[in-house]
Order: sequence, then C-alpha cells, then structure tokens
Amino acid sequence: MAIGEDLVARLAILKSGRMNFDTIWQDVKDLTNPHGGDYVEKASPGERRTEKVYDQTAVVARERFTAIMEALLTPRNQEWHNLRASDEALNEDAEVRDWFEQASGMLFKLRSSPKARFYGQMHEVYSSLGDTGNGCLFVDERPTGGTRYRYTHIGQAWIETNFEDIVDTVYYEYELTAKAAVQKWGDDAPKCARDALGDNPFEKHKYLHVVRPNENADPNSEDPREKRFEAYDVCVMDETVIGDKGGFHELPYIWTRYTVSPAEMYGRGPAMLVLPDIQMLQEMEKTFIRAGHKVADPPLLVAHDGKIGRGSKKIRLQPGGINYGGVNPDGRPMIQPLQTGARLDLTLEMMEQKRSLVREVFLNNLWEILVTDRVEMTATEVLERTKEKGQLLAPIIGRQQSELLGPLIERELNIAMRQNLLPPLPGALIEAKGEYEIEYESDATRMQETEEGAAFARLMQLIQPLVEGDPSILRKFDPDAVVEHYGEKFGVSTEVMRTDDEMEELRAAEAQAAQMEQVAQQAQPIAGAVRDLSEVAA
Repeated sequence: MAIGEDLVARLAILKSGRMNFDTIWQDVKDLTNPHGGDYVEKASPGERRTEKVYDQTAVVARERFTAIMEALLTPRNQEWHNLRASDEALNEDAEVRDWFEQASGMLFKLRSSPKARFYGQMHEVYSSLGDTGNGCLFVDERPTGGTRYRYTHIGQAWIETNFEDIVDTVYYEYELTAKAAVQKWGDDAPKCARDALGDNPFEKHKYLHVVRPNENADPNSEDPREKRFEAYDVCVMDETVIGDKGGFHELPYIWTRYTVSPAEMYGRGPAMLVLPDIQMLQEMEKTFIRAGHKVADPPLLVAHDGKIGRGSKKIRLQPGGINYGGVNPDGRPMIQPLQTGARLDLTLEMMEQKRSLVREVFLNNLWEILVTDRVEMTATEVLERTKEKGQLLAPIIGRQQSELLGPLIERELNIAMRQNLLPPLPGALIEAKGEYEIEYESDATRMQETEEGAAFARLMQLIQPLVEGDPSILRKFDPDAVVEHYGEKFGVSTEVMRTDDEMEELRAAEAQAAQMEQVAQQAQPIAGAVRDLSEVAA
C-alpha cells in the first residue's frame, strides 16, 4: 500500500475510534463556545449558532477560565520561566548563568514578535482546554528567522501515543482552495487543485498533514528526510503524497490534556465534567422564562356569558384599554388573572446552585481570595488561603507544565540554537551535555510555594510572646537573608532591592552618623562648662 493510502486509512480508523468524544465535544461546544469550531455538525460561515444557549453562565465561565489559565501559566506582562543547569554546581559559574539568562531572554523576545502571534494562539489553546480538555499548538520555524505559532483546532486533529502515553503522532486535516494550494506547493500542487485553478480557483479540497516518529532517523545527518520526525502532506481526494517527504527535529505539534481517564488517549475538560449541569441550566432557564412570562402577563379567567371576549366585547390588554362587561352590576370582576402560585424565587435559587458549581469547575472562584475578603484578611490569612489554592491547582498546573510548556520551551530553544540566535555554549555546559531544567515563575508556581512563607508567618506569631520577654531571640534570623529569600519566593523584582555592598555602605554611613551624633551630644556639656568658666573669668 502506498504511503498516502496508508495514512488516509489510518486516519479513518482514528476518526472511527473518536466518534464518542466528537459527539460530546459538539454538545459542549454548542453550549459553552457556540461560535467555535465544530466536531460533528459543520455549520456554514455566518450561520447563527446561539439557538441552544438560554443561560450564558457556561459561556462566560469558559472565557474567564481561559484568562485564568493564561494568567497562571503564561502571563503576558512578566517573564514566566527561567533556565538553569541541571547540575547545581554549574549554576555557580558566571558564564553558565549568563548564557541561560541570554537564552531565556531570547525566547521571550521571539514570542513577543508580532509575526509570531504567540499569546493570541495560546489563548485559543487554553480555551480549547476548557471545552474539550485538549489543546494543540503548532510551533514552526519562520524561514526569515524566529518562530511562529498556530492553534490547531481539535476537531481537525487526531493523535497516536507511544508506550509511555506521550503523544508522538499527529494527523491534521484541513481545507485549501485551489488558488491557495498552488500558492503553497507550486508545481507540486495536486492535480485536483491545478485542474480547478482555471475554472473555479475557490474550490476547496481536503489535505492531510501527518508528523510521526522517523524509523530511519539519523541525528548526525543534515538530510530533512532523516530527522527525528518525518512529515507528509497528502491530498485526501486521490490519496497521493504531495512533494517530497519532510521532517522535523522535534514534534512541532504540542498536544496537551487537562485530565485523562484510564484507557483513553484524549483528555477531558471542565465543560465535560459539568455538561449535565450546563444542559440542565438551559432547560431551567427556558422554564423560568415561561414562568416569568406567565407572572408578568398571566392568562385571564373570563365568565362564560357568551359576550365578553367577542365582537365589541373583545378583551383589551393594551395600556388604557376599556373592557365593557368586565364587572357585573354588583361590581364583582368578571375577568381575573390565573394565579399559578409559581415560586420564581425557588427556581432562581436552584439555578444559582448550578451556576455556582459551573463557575467553580471552571476555576472562576480562584480570585475570590483577593477580591471579596481581602480587606478583612491579615497577611498570614492571605498566605494560608493562597497555599490552599496552590494545592488544589498543583495537578492541573503540573500537567500543563509537563505536556505543554516543557515541550514548547524545548522546541523553541532548539530552534533558536539552530538559527544561531544564541551565543556559543560555555565549555562547562558542553561537558555536561547541555543538560538544563526549567524554573517556572508564574503566579501558579508562587501559589504552590507559599507554604514556606505561611510557615514562617506562623513561626513569627508563635514566638511573639517570647520576643516580648527576650528581644534578642530575633537575632536568630538574618534580616537580609529573610528579605532576599521571601522576596524571591513572592516574585518581588530584585531591581527594587539594594545589593549586599549597598547595604554595607548604607549601614556604615548610618553607624558613622550615629557616632558623630553621640560625640556631639557628649561635647555639649563640656562646651557649656567652658562657656560658664569663661563668663566667671570675665
């Protein structure tokens, strides 16, 4: 079987095996992200997609989840990771430290390039995690230098995993117009695109991009066909491979998952966990709207006299309408509203319980610690609450750091080295075979590290009675070391702190000033005595 035929056949098997997930993801998408990409039902461009949404809680909660994940993992306003040598002894080498600082700075420079589109595409990845529990980012090398990023919609991508449950193969199915296909591949464009170019350049055809481990890889070869991962572009219509086989040094598709159930390849996201509650909210909202409509504009009970409601006796409900025969000669109403006894307040309470659960699963309650009670809380209480949030976040953040950010940084760093954007490796680092580790510095990491700060705060509260009796106990702590250590833990910039040398100079100046003041104070009585003797002698 030809390679193109084999790849298309394997994709068909993967599609068949994921039908259950696609059906659930379509339901999730319709209620949490109605304008997003489809999985089963392919909507036409411009088509209205919000018919199934009556309650917007899940839609808003997913948007906030996306912002929360970005703030916790890859905040735009700060450098959220550092690089350091795996061998702790090497980190004492100034040349090694300087190289890693330059490397880390270069990665942030590449991401911030307008042509890279990093943060916009990462936003879509986090949004996809909230919906389906899966996210995919394609990281490519720009021909002119640098990196570029593209979010890959999960509905167009399928995966295979290796024996370690690590994603190592990605099938990406997409459409191109005949015009775009010829622009992309030139003379290598498939026959269907070249034939349609003259009559209908906007006719679309399906293509398949497959990246998988290369069995014939040679790390010492410069041949693109012998890289660690082989790549093929296939025209789905005629199942032929387009152009020559390509390759990548690393897997360019970074696939991450929110949580994974046993015996499943694909992840599950927050929206999937509370899908029944989201669906129930839609039904409750519809019922609430109908009940509210009946309360605001209730059905009318009319006496059956053969007149009221007919002809000139027609019931008028508009403002200022006059209804003749609405009362009998005794003044008794002949028309009255139907009182259903509906308790809208109970319906609202039930709906709010569901909404609260949806918001919690989407992590929307994380910032309540800093918003609702911060005026009433002490610093120790803030540390304790933050520590609790960090413990709850640890599994979520840990998976994203290992499946998303780790492979991402590794590929970016290798691209920068291949493009000679970094200085040569220091000799000591070459001997250590360039082994490095990533040190994350985002809010999520700091939330997990607040246990140490909380412990120190508890200790200070515990020894307070002892300090009142013996203040010298505080000499057990090195003030400079305490400030530097916890300042680093809590993300305080070193730019606002004085260096050790500056502190020594400042303390020396203060000691000298204090000594001079003491001398001056001691000299005052002597000066007074001399003045008195002078007056007596005169």
